[in-house]
Amino acid sequence: MNILLAYPRYPDTFWSFRHALKFIAKKAAYPPLGLLTVASLLPEEWAKKVVDLNTDDLHDRDIAWADYVFVSAMDVQRQSAHDVVRRCHQMGKKIVAGGPLFTTVHDEFPEVDHFVLGEAESLMPRLVADLEKGTGERFYQTEERPDIRQSPIPSWHLIDTRKYATLSIQYSRGCPYDCEFCDIVLLNGRVPRTKEVTQLIDELEAIYRLGCCGTVFIVDDNFIGNKKKLKAEVLPAVISWMRKRDYPFTLFTQASIGLADDDGLLTMMTDAGFDRVFIGIETPNEESLGECGKHQNTNRDLVASVRKLQNHGLEVQGGFIVGFDSDPSNIFDCQINFIQQSGIVTAMVGLLSAPRGTRLWMRLKKEDRLLRESSGDNTDFSMNFVPKMNRESLVGGYQNVLASIYSPRNYYARIGTFFREHRPVVHGHRGLNKRQLSALLKSMWYLGVREKGRMYYWRLVTSTLVQRPRQFPLAITLAVYGYHYRKLLDGYRLDGRQSAA
Repeated sequence: MNILLAYPRYPDTFWSFRHALKFIAKKAAYPPLGLLTVASLLPEEWAKKVVDLNTDDLHDRDIAWADYVFVSAMDVQRQSAHDVVRRCHQMGKKIVAGGPLFTTVHDEFPEVDHFVLGEAESLMPRLVADLEKGTGERFYQTEERPDIRQSPIPSWHLIDTRKYATLSIQYSRGCPYDCEFCDIVLLNGRVPRTKEVTQLIDELEAIYRLGCCGTVFIVDDNFIGNKKKLKAEVLPAVISWMRKRDYPFTLFTQASIGLADDDGLLTMMTDAGFDRVFIGIETPNEESLGECGKHQNTNRDLVASVRKLQNHGLEVQGGFIVGFDSDPSNIFDCQINFIQQSGIVTAMVGLLSAPRGTRLWMRLKKEDRLLRESSGDNTDFSMNFVPKMNRESLVGGYQNVLASIYSPRNYYARIGTFFREHRPVVHGHRGLNKRQLSALLKSMWYLGVREKGRMYYWRLVTSTLVQRPRQFPLAITLAVYGYHYRKLLDGYRLDGRQSAA
């Protein structure tokens, strides 16, 4: 068998970091970890080729070579996924599709021959056997949540890892919470399932052998879903491995705000090399948090929790949402004030969306408020449901939030707030590497010369060099992120979203 594994292109979003990648000469932020894992689940004797449309073009010769084309995608990749599926179908190729997009909206893709609905580990043996016999079924699905201790190391050799800013590992699946708008529970369940410690170390070792010296993203939706195992087994092993290897890279993950309540866990994470964490803050409005079931964020001082994480050496990246039924008219000012006060520099604010199958989707369907399928892009101004707030007021307020928090004045002010709270844990001392030096020089031109807010950039450069020189690489990284967000906002204006709204 010749198997082509195709990964559709991401649109320009918060997480694409497309405008920042040129500073470090990378093509994409993250690799197609799911497809690389699927490749490892296929028979070794099958020939495999991965084409990530975020780094390379998909040529007709690639499609012609294949006996089957495997496609995996998330909701936000929908448009590109349709293009890939259409091309393969027109060339007469059999298509196998899986991943979050196809699991939830497979009815949108009549050209696909075989769907893998859900997690692949427990379904691939039957699929492989059927494909070898030429008797593949239309759907492969099971109610069983697979034991991810059986999940193999991804087939990193199938991609050029030098094209990616960050490489990835998955340690666990599932989240103990059940937020109304989130489809993680729908896809992966509420009981966190984890890999063995030896698996995690083996995957770190595999990435180390690739020569990665930047950041490794542990992609779990809630890394601290099983705190007991983390503290007793996982983090001690990671700390030991990192020390042995002299901390070859830093770690980044996603977690719930409850991380701030466990000093011991925080210390172990920074000892293990974690320096960033993404937290779903969503909103400072208690009523809206209660409405969506984000109870873990209620009855606490969210700003104090964020500062606790920063004080322990973690840069907090935050997700925020406007458009809840309970949002008051002043929610936009509240979001701006919270973001500025907390010093969350990388603040990703989106409009509420209702992915198919979530509790929010079911509620809105019952209330006859659904308009269309979710695009997966939370900056999509069209929205896929009728909001309680006047739509024009909601979209206009949202645009004002973006314009405010991404303006050079407010953005650089947040960097200053963050640095006043941040107490980095430094493992060894390293100067600027080649990639960081290149980013610095490019930032001087794009941010220090061409941008209107260049005076804020130079203030950051000089103050960091004088007051906290060891954090200079981080200061430049955050400045470059700001450039990405401002270009993103400019793109929204140019492509007509503002006028359409």
